Amino acid sequence: MSNQTTWQDKAVSAWLVIISLFQLYTATVGIYQPRIQRGIHLLFLLPVAFVLFPAFRKKGSEAVVGAVNWCLAALSILPPLYIVWFHERLTERLEFVDDVLTIELILGGMMILLLLEAVRRAVVPAMAFLIAGFFLYLFAAPYLPGVFYAKPVTLSEIIEMQYLITDAGIFGSITGVSATFVALFVIFGAFMEATKTGQFFTDLACRVAGKSNGGPAKIAVISSGLFGSISGVAAANVYSTGVFTIPLMKQLGYRKRFAGAVEAAASTGGMLMPPVMGAGAFVMAEITGISYVSIVIAAMLGSLLLYASMVVRVHYTALKNNLSGVSEEKLVPYKQILRDAYLLLPMILLVVLLLKGYSPFLAANAAIAVTFVISFVKKDTRMTPARIWETLRVSAQNMVMIALACAGAGMVVAIVTHTGLALGIATVITNWSGGQMLPALLLIMVTSLVMGMGLPCTPAYIIAITIGGPALLAMGAEMLSAHLFVYYFAVLAGVTPPVCVPAFCAAAIARSKPLQTGFEAFKLAMAGFLIPYVFVYNPALLMQGSPAAIITVCAGLMLSIFFFAGALSGYFFTSLGPISRLALFLMAAGVTWCCAIPNLVNSAPVRLIIVALLAFLAIRPIRQRFRTASRAAN
Repeated sequence: MSNQTTWQDKAVSAWLVIISLFQLYTATVGIYQPRIQRGIHLLFLLPVAFVLFPAFRKKGSEAVVGAVNWCLAALSILPPLYIVWFHERLTERLEFVDDVLTIELILGGMMILLLLEAVRRAVVPAMAFLIAGFFLYLFAAPYLPGVFYAKPVTLSEIIEMQYLITDAGIFGSITGVSATFVALFVIFGAFMEATKTGQFFTDLACRVAGKSNGGPAKIAVISSGLFGSISGVAAANVYSTGVFTIPLMKQLGYRKRFAGAVEAAASTGGMLMPPVMGAGAFVMAEITGISYVSIVIAAMLGSLLLYASMVVRVHYTALKNNLSGVSEEKLVPYKQILRDAYLLLPMILLVVLLLKGYSPFLAANAAIAVTFVISFVKKDTRMTPARIWETLRVSAQNMVMIALACAGAGMVVAIVTHTGLALGIATVITNWSGGQMLPALLLIMVTSLVMGMGLPCTPAYIIAITIGGPALLAMGAEMLSAHLFVYYFAVLAGVTPPVCVPAFCAAAIARSKPLQTGFEAFKLAMAGFLIPYVFVYNPALLMQGSPAAIITVCAGLMLSIFFFAGALSGYFFTSLGPISRLALFLMAAGVTWCCAIPNLVNSAPVRLIIVALLAFLAIRPIRQRFRTASRAAN
């Protein structure tokens, strides 16, 4: 972030507060037509990227906003302003029929270049280079063979697809999601954080799991999952909870890279936790036409199982390395937890309203209002005018990266759909997989992980589903399961080396080597890689089916997670050798395979085996503790 003088800081703060108020206003009285809503959204947020984010980051020095950055910020106001001011004429014109005006060519070209630079600064350079690569493809496509061929595209067509239309491109439907639902939930998250709900999540996690083996690591997993449910960015999740959990883990003997890896993996998984899901649920609803509530309900079990896999993995690692928990005197008393439980009221209200069928706008507005009211319970959280101002400023600042990432992803979607590249790649995937679902899923998993390296999860998902989604749908996958499969791996790409930004952030706190921390985080999250495959084959994991079928598939996947986590950790009630670990890997694969076949996993013999094995896994540690206690007594 750039350092600013006092008057500059006040001016930028006022600018940010205005856009937050605009988002609250439109969410309350009704949103404007697409070009106005999306245009104002980017008109305010795009210039901020040039003021708050330096062109080049130098270690040990703070960047100062210079004349060039102010000029770029001023220029970036003009293209969105044109879209807003002339929205009526743009709505009435015939797309790809009427001529593009000279002024539109100039402003459209400016918008593309400025947005690329803003994405490079405020999101990640990798995304800017990826978008630039797709633009290069536009010019190279007429000379490429086979499915990668596309007819030549003129400059006016490029400007039209990126700048003037509203179904794709910069002001397309993806930006529309950012300018409506996502912005409102970002404001909700900022209000929740202002009431110190994040600290309550950490205290609650300490109380629940702090005293057990590997307690500090379990605290990181649980608190990051809870905080991630209202946070839209994995890196922000790391800094919010990791400043407490990572030093605590190191203090109790955890290796630096392991401490950082636990926080990175848990914070990344927060992007799968409803209700926000890193903005993914809103974008998915826009792309698929499936209701937001249906997506959130379908994603719930997968996210909980991912966190269960991390808890089990941490638990086995702690037992193997004899890592202790947190002492009682360092834990927040139960009475304090109960006194602070009122902080959960906004989230409970939000979920209840959504499940009752109210719109996300109404539910989020009501939750923000309740958050405002309960802030007055404690003196240090009261929403004074100064704190309201700061919360609105932080809200808009948090919107910048998401808005730019969505606009950038919209550019890629426009290119892929306009050239037919998506259908071409779908053909390639179908051919390479031989028309079989499992090889196609493996290919799309790799595509999602590669696309997601270095990118925020939402644009990574958008790009990956645009490329790989048609192939899955062509082979018979359901719309929702295909999208959740891609989104799941786009999220897990955040801890997939060599580019894993959340792990690098956690390594900075832990003072460990970034790449080693990334590989450690990848291993911690790997047990969760089994879960998305079941999305496609067994709808019960998406909460579709009878209660017995849903419970059975969850129980089966938990059993698989125990086996896989034990194989990865090298511990399963005792330290394991290579053969035992291989056997556990095969057992995990076998159970997952059963879960992917509904008729098989729901048969009486398989259900009985799953229940018996889970009962054994639950009873075995209790018997060991009882024997240890008896020996100590004797």
